[in-house]
Amino acid sequence: MNNGRIILAGGSGLLGTLLARQAAARGWEVVVLTRHPSQSGGAIREVFWDGRSPGPWAGHFEGARAVVNLAGRNVNCRFTPENVREINESRVNSVRAVTEAIRRCARPPQVFVQAAGQAIYGDQGERWCDETTPPGEGFLVETCRLWENAFQEAASLNVRRVLLRIGFVLDREGGALKPLRALAKWGLGGQAGSGRQYISWIHSADMSRLFLFAIEHPEAQGVLNACAPNPVTNAQFMRALCRVLHRPWSPPVPAWAVRIGAWLMGTEPRLALTGCRCAPKRTAELGFDFAFRGVETALNDLCFPPNDHASKRQPT
Repeated sequence: MNNGRIILAGGSGLLGTLLARQAAARGWEVVVLTRHPSQSGGAIREVFWDGRSPGPWAGHFEGARAVVNLAGRNVNCRFTPENVREINESRVNSVRAVTEAIRRCARPPQVFVQAAGQAIYGDQGERWCDETTPPGEGFLVETCRLWENAFQEAASLNVRRVLLRIGFVLDREGGALKPLRALAKWGLGGQAGSGRQYISWIHSADMSRLFLFAIEHPEAQGVLNACAPNPVTNAQFMRALCRVLHRPWSPPVPAWAVRIGAWLMGTEPRLALTGCRCAPKRTAELGFDFAFRGVETALNDLCFPPNDHASKRQPT
C-alpha cells in the first residue's frame, strides 16, 4: 500500500529518523531533505538541500501528500550571540524555503506540518499552559516567536497547516534521556536546582504517531501541543528514573553545580533549570490517544531492551 509521498525537511535528526521509519512502515514514500544525503533507495530516499533557498529538491513537493519541517540547529549548546544567531536563522530560513517551494507548486502538498517549541510559553512555574496561552518572556521565547512568525507567512498558501509545539522528547537512543540515564546509573540522579521546574515530556513513539495523526486527519490544523497529558517536575522525573533503574536516592544538584556542569559539557544551564507545565488540550480534543500517559511507564519502556521489559517493569 502506498499512502503517497511525505517530505521530511531537515529529517536526518532524531525525530526525522524515527518518523521516516514509522511512515515507511505504514506505506508512505518518504523523501528526507538533508545536507548530508546517504540513503538513496527503498521507501526512504535522502535528497540534498541547503535549508535556506529552493533548489532541485523542491521538485519533490509537486503532488506530495505532506511536508513536515523539522529543520533547525540543536539548542543543546552554549548560548553565545553567534550560536543564538545560527539557531534563529536555521529555523526561520528553513520555514521560508519550504513555504516558497510550496508556493511554486502546481499541485501543492495537502498539508504543511511545522515543528516548533514549547519554550514559547516561557518559564511559567506552576501555571498550566495550553495552546491558547500567549507567549511568555525570557529564555528561547524570542527564538520561538521568530520561528512561528515565519510559519505564519505561509498563511496565504492554499494548504492546511499544523504547528506542533514539541515538549521534552524521550527516546531510547537519542535526545536528553541518554545522558540523564547515565547520570542516574552513576549515582548522580538528583534533582537539578530547586527541582520545581516542569518537564512536559512525550515518548518518541507517541511523537512520531502525532506527526502522522496531524497529516492523516483533515480536522487537525493550527497549534497543537506535543506532550503527554501528565507533565512532572524535574524532581519527580529524576525520582521516577532512579526507581526504574533501581538506583538509590541521589542528593540534589544545586544550581551552581548545574551551571558548572553545563559549562564543562558545552551546553546551556537554563535547559535544565527552567521548564513549562503544558497540557495537550487541543491535541486531546482532536482525539489523539497517547500510548504513554505516565512518565514511569514511558521510562520503563525506554530504559531497557524490548525483550527485557517483563522482568524490569515497575508499576506506575
